[in-house]
Amino acid sequence: MLRVTYIGHATLLIEIGGKRILTDPNFDPTLGKFLPRVSAPGIALEALPKLDAILLTHAHADHLSFASLDALPEDIPLFAPPVIAKWLGKRGYSHAVAVAPGEGIELGGVNIRAASATHKGSRYGVDRWRSATNMYLIDTNRVSCFFAGDTALNFDTTHLVENHLVASGRNLDLALLPIGHAPWWKPGFRKGHLTSSDALTLFERLNARYLIPYHWGTFNHVTSTAFDAIDRLRATLQDHPLYQAVKILEPGTTFVLPTMSP
Repeated sequence: MLRVTYIGHATLLIEIGGKRILTDPNFDPTLGKFLPRVSAPGIALEALPKLDAILLTHAHADHLSFASLDALPEDIPLFAPPVIAKWLGKRGYSHAVAVAPGEGIELGGVNIRAASATHKGSRYGVDRWRSATNMYLIDTNRVSCFFAGDTALNFDTTHLVENHLVASGRNLDLALLPIGHAPWWKPGFRKGHLTSSDALTLFERLNARYLIPYHWGTFNHVTSTAFDAIDRLRATLQDHPLYQAVKILEPGTTFVLPTMSP
């Protein structure tokens, strides 16, 4: 079984193969000091079920909240790019586990594989040595889920799925892809992010059964509102041939992967 609940921004609860995995936990009331949260977390932090793992993709504040990590149990493995795991370890997060691109980890029958994303994820801008960003493929050999973190649309964005699923004659079940929006005067946005249109293109290239978009409806940003990207996606889907395969989850709602007929 594969169930995904949208909590907000890049925080999703993935239930797969009997394991519960939380991605990029951020339950903060504001992003930084000036960008308030516009919708409450779909699941309150204290109401989370028992977790088996946490996936961190990179060090940006909207994906790595120290306050949220501090409120979560310390006996849960915290998987992150090696440079981020080392940094977290120095800050006292002894449960941080390094997962380098190309590596995989077994979690009780659930395999988690990492690959590099196209995104400069350094925390403060000047700490470029801390810019590593992971994408993750989560697979039980029966159902599969791809969590892209933050990334741009490149020729190699699909290689994690192609190398580990398509090469063995399988298709991806669920693509979890971020969507964002930037005004015309910010052309560099797409060098490290997906627009809603890019996400649809990547969805087609991945040849997944379903798409769940995230990274919307949680925080207003300096150059866009929390709903610009999802509004554009909804408008595009009205005439898109794959509209029925795109599942837009409001915070707190859950998608359950339908069972395929034999």
